[in-house]
Amino acid sequence: MSATRRQILSRTGTAAAGIAFSGAVSELFTGTAAARGVGHRAHGPLVPDPRGLLDLPRGFRYKVLSREGDRLRSGEGLVPGNHDGMGAFAGRHGRVHLVRNHENRADGRIPVPTVPGLTYDPMGKGGCTALELDAHGEVLGERVAIAGTAVNCAGGPTPWGTWLTCEETEDRAGTNGYTKDHGFVFEVDGADPRRTGAVPLTAMGRFQHEAVAVDPGSGVVYETEDAFEKPFGLFYRFLPEKPRGGAGSLRAGGDLEAMRVPGVPDLSSIQETGSSFDGVEWVPVPDPLAARTPIRLQDFGPKGITHAQKLEGCYWGGRSVYFVSSFAHRTEGSAADHFGQVWKYEPERRRLTLVIVFGPDTDIQLPGEAPDNICLAPSGGLMVCEDGGGAQHVFGVTRQGEVYAMARNAQAITPAAAGGGGAAPEWGEFAGVTFSPDGGTMYLNCYTPGTTFAVTGPWG
Repeated sequence: MSATRRQILSRTGTAAAGIAFSGAVSELFTGTAAARGVGHRAHGPLVPDPRGLLDLPRGFRYKVLSREGDRLRSGEGLVPGNHDGMGAFAGRHGRVHLVRNHENRADGRIPVPTVPGLTYDPMGKGGCTALELDAHGEVLGERVAIAGTAVNCAGGPTPWGTWLTCEETEDRAGTNGYTKDHGFVFEVDGADPRRTGAVPLTAMGRFQHEAVAVDPGSGVVYETEDAFEKPFGLFYRFLPEKPRGGAGSLRAGGDLEAMRVPGVPDLSSIQETGSSFDGVEWVPVPDPLAARTPIRLQDFGPKGITHAQKLEGCYWGGRSVYFVSSFAHRTEGSAADHFGQVWKYEPERRRLTLVIVFGPDTDIQLPGEAPDNICLAPSGGLMVCEDGGGAQHVFGVTRQGEVYAMARNAQAITPAAAGGGGAAPEWGEFAGVTFSPDGGTMYLNCYTPGTTFAVTGPWG
């Protein structure tokens, strides 16, 4: 059974003594350094940051690369707010290109500046910015990579080195002042944004996108949907006409399908780790553009379709795709409660397995529930961004199941957290955790106030 967060970490963020969740942890690292025997370890207690920005273990250090409200180095305007998903890509001469999402809604306080040739809908306030770093981690440039989109939440990298940014909205033209329909995936080239422009990949569906993962062998793209109301989101796969075709190839179209697990209408009903389901079916989506009805409400035949609450993080590892359900609440319409799940789908076997169950929620000051953005560290670990209440952490998981706090947000966003008022303390969530191509730097976003960090140290 799952251990509580109070049993895992002390209030000062010391390394774990046990397991924070149940499940076959080693399965998460298939094809990574951990699977090849490379060591990965907890790094000790978090040390309070005298600057009040980011608490890290001793021996680690951070650099602030960018903060909301500062001037973009391109001169295009201000650094937008609501920093979310992010990808890191290798450039020439040891350079790194970061592509960063901005989850701005129609009322976004600091929107992504509109730029000719890179703007989809001039009334959309979301989008992406791109940072270029030199071989020493210094910022060489920062510019708009795509503008005029909405609620750019997460996404995922492609095998050819571009970023797929996802709109987590279904707003139509005429809603919230928008002049175009939203709810699409867009491709962004961080090195040369004009190469990809601002073209919606309409065949990949119009829904409340969260994250994507690309099978590097087949080119199939898997997509999660974070729908806010019941019926909850679906897990999709997109079969492109030009698989692995390079930048712009996804515009050629393809087929969108939704996952059906026979006999399982709601993934939250599965509680035991190791539960597997063979014969997973993929059902064609009747109307991918959702011209009249949201996809999750469309008619998938008498057998129905499989839903899940809070489908968020998604990544490819080995021969499988992994995806996260951050939580499920009966009071909100789910079949059962949980505090976070990680699912594994094996395309060759058509098998779905519940590999990890997080929780339970016993102390909002410590990590252990509501996993969101998730990534594999090159040194063989798993890094998970927490999106719950109270203190916000990035926590790591070793191959042996040891859980530890890797980072804690020290930037208070409520008066109580800053030392006054009576409201419960709150800190901005983490998002966009990713690693440099050489594995030596972890990049990380604080959502509010929008801050991008580069973390270096003895990764092991």
